[in-house]
Amino acid sequence: MLEFLICGLPENVRLCEAIGDWETAAALIDKWLRDTRITDIQRQRLEYEKYRIKRLLSAYPYDESQALEKAKEMIKDFDYDEFYKLVEEGCIDFIVVNRRRRFFERFVQNIGFARSEYRERIKKDPKEEHERELIERRIRELSEGRNPRTYKVHVKIKATVDSEDDYFRVWLPFPKEGFQIRDVRLLYTSDENYFLAHNDAPQRTIFFEGTSKEYIVEFEYKVSEWINKIDPAKVQEPDLDDFLQQEPPHIVFTDYLKWLTKQIVAEETNPYLKAKRIYDWITTRVRYSYVRPYATYENISQYVAENLKGDCGFQALLFITMCRIAGIPARWQSGWYTTPYFASPHDWALFYVKPYGWLPADLSFGGARRHNERLRNFYFGNLDGFRMVANDDFMKQFDPPPKFHREDPTDNQLGEAETHNKKIGLEMKIEVVRFEGWEV
Repeated sequence: MLEFLICGLPENVRLCEAIGDWETAAALIDKWLRDTRITDIQRQRLEYEKYRIKRLLSAYPYDESQALEKAKEMIKDFDYDEFYKLVEEGCIDFIVVNRRRRFFERFVQNIGFARSEYRERIKKDPKEEHERELIERRIRELSEGRNPRTYKVHVKIKATVDSEDDYFRVWLPFPKEGFQIRDVRLLYTSDENYFLAHNDAPQRTIFFEGTSKEYIVEFEYKVSEWINKIDPAKVQEPDLDDFLQQEPPHIVFTDYLKWLTKQIVAEETNPYLKAKRIYDWITTRVRYSYVRPYATYENISQYVAENLKGDCGFQALLFITMCRIAGIPARWQSGWYTTPYFASPHDWALFYVKPYGWLPADLSFGGARRHNERLRNFYFGNLDGFRMVANDDFMKQFDPPPKFHREDPTDNQLGEAETHNKKIGLEMKIEVVRFEGWEV
């Protein structure tokens, strides 16, 4: 869907963006769009850049005084000098807008990821921390060899459109059967006028079209803890031709990524062990970090390799790209991290090893546990049961397709909405109604 990003921007637009003169950049884009010499792909790239600039600026809402107050509010005993020291050390993300710094909406949380000494000072909800510890206990049990469980999960979605219009098209994520998910059932919809995409859809959705401003969906599924025991000596060369190709703009075999993959894999020839070397490199070197909207990046896998930071999807994309460069089929899987207590968006990867088939790799969960080798290694080839899978491929179209650029053109975790003539916002709340099979 974003193949036009292979085309760069005109130099004068790039220079204005580089110095934070976004208004002039937008005006120059309009001028270029009036030039009859440009190609169709240049036109698509320039039109998308106008959309990208709006998304980028909205991700940096705070000026310096607002950012300082936000940090003081969320970090215990935080002061002015600390703020500017962290800015100088590159631990606080900002962009320049009209010669003034604007700060990323989740910069405080990223301070905790970048500097371990701040993690205990950032305010937390004690109830949420207790619930996360219960979940972590189960992950430790699985890594120690406990028998895997299957859970039956009932989820309720409430989606509200943010518009004064009177006609809406709404897509909400819906679980896909396959791999660790089975027995998916639609239990309830608040609107009888809906279309449920086929299970084969790479990004499965339930679609509504009408005048309602609120949509409620309930579904259930069974999810199994995905545990594998792999004997590297039995691994063979892959016999799968799919999921080995480039998919611009985010899965691209750049010169740097090819060089880096060669350095990491070195003389290893076993496909499973090559994937393990790539996994080890990412989970020990790349730092988790919240990122701005995916739509604002031009090549995500290259960004992660160059900046050594990124969220779950960024790390998964780097793994997928490097595996494909190394001749290992690799693909996307995503949806929610759904536990008995909460649900939140999450992405991870799958890689193919003959004769075992597809195996999971959760890069960010492994990297978050890098100080415990057993837990870090668990997420290479294994997966906990706290997953709702709605997507098994990346950057794919919905059924039916939207008319406008999606809020997230790469993935689908929080739904999309539009009217007759524009893209609109969608607020989605996820409630885990029941989680059968869970034992504290």
